[in-house]
Amino acid sequence: MAAEIQPKPLTRKPILLQRVEGSQEVVNMAVIVPKEEGVISVSEDRTVRVWLKRDSGQYWPSIYHVMPSPCSCMSFNPETRRLSIGLDNGTISEFILSEDYNKMTPVKNYQAHQSRVTMIQFVLELEWVLSTGQDKQFAWHCSESGQRLGGYRTSAVASGLQFDVETRHVFIGDQSGQVTILKLEQENCTLVTTFRGHTGGVTALCWDPVQRVLFSGSSDHSVIMWDIGGRKGTAIELQGHKVTVGGPSSHSWTKSLSSGTGESRRNLRPPAPCGGETPFPSSRDVQLWCGGTAPYGFHPSDKVQALSYAQHTRQLISCGGDGGIVVWNMDVERQETPEWLDSDSCQKCDQPFFWNFKQMWDSKKIGLRQHHCRKCGKAVCGKCSSKRSPIPLMGFEFEVRVCDSCHEAITDEERAPTATFHDSKHNIVHVHFDATRGWLLTSGTDKVIKLWDMTPVVS
Repeated sequence: MAAEIQPKPLTRKPILLQRVEGSQEVVNMAVIVPKEEGVISVSEDRTVRVWLKRDSGQYWPSIYHVMPSPCSCMSFNPETRRLSIGLDNGTISEFILSEDYNKMTPVKNYQAHQSRVTMIQFVLELEWVLSTGQDKQFAWHCSESGQRLGGYRTSAVASGLQFDVETRHVFIGDQSGQVTILKLEQENCTLVTTFRGHTGGVTALCWDPVQRVLFSGSSDHSVIMWDIGGRKGTAIELQGHKVTVGGPSSHSWTKSLSSGTGESRRNLRPPAPCGGETPFPSSRDVQLWCGGTAPYGFHPSDKVQALSYAQHTRQLISCGGDGGIVVWNMDVERQETPEWLDSDSCQKCDQPFFWNFKQMWDSKKIGLRQHHCRKCGKAVCGKCSSKRSPIPLMGFEFEVRVCDSCHEAITDEERAPTATFHDSKHNIVHVHFDATRGWLLTSGTDKVIKLWDMTPVVS
């Protein structure tokens, strides 16, 4: 009797549409051209290239322009076809692309910074060019006159920049891990607040003007979602790589991270009130883990490099230096992670922990190491927390330590995943998401640009 062949379940994953190669150095930034089969890229090799898809199915440069200095960043406005390019020498060069994307015409140069430009954003509604540089300066210029309108000195080199047109608030993330909110006027700015939740530098910012939340990615392998518009206090964590990451939010705004063999502390400071009309982030901040720890610390290549948010599906796309692409479903009712409780003995079996000398002496027992259940937050010993389980609604997509009683209480429905994980097979430095087609562009340290169809997983 022949064996019955069971069909394999279909795996939903991004579809690689195209590899675009040809740059001599790292492509620092690239964007998908809307309504066109094209890509614009700027590279450390000083080139600006516009790649168009040919009849052969391959992408070839229709524009190849060499700048006087390495290209560090760019901003492209599809409506006006205005291309702003940040250079290593601190200059911002502005061009207008032709309708057929075969020619770029120089418009003006801005002497914006004293050193490398790190981020640019062109605001069409206000005719402003916003920029940050390695000189620790944030500046904004009038794109019509080229005049510098104002500036602000950040605490460290800025590496993330977002702007809310409606309220004229700018969000700046820097390498110290701090996020700064400024209120911009025509020729001056006001500090609204600063907040710090990362132990590493901020590597990417992403702003959702509809839900009014700010996502910040960091070299500490985490992503934090800051609720700018809300007033309810919650803290939710997401674990993005298959490693041990954990820690509760506490009323003293302290996070704990388990790193396999020991515990370290993460301080998550609430925003300090400053002047400003719009409410700054309240004590609600949602912590999303997108990366994690190896047994004795963090692996440097796992840091979060880029973020993008699909508003129409409420899905967050985060990409890491390890090549991982994580798609988070943010349209689910998540549970707040518990506060980690302090105790001198196991809150399940009452065995003393190793620092509780009095109880150890009285009971004539050897002290045990303290652990924490990720579900209830209780301090427990290893014997009482020998089980592992995913808790996706709390953000733990992979198995984490739970106490035995919580392990029995977690249902199969509560173990259902809320995120998908994919491998781009190159170390990502930048991403751009085209929501109209569901395409994702990734550029990597391998000097390659990849185009992905994300509709199987972003829908």
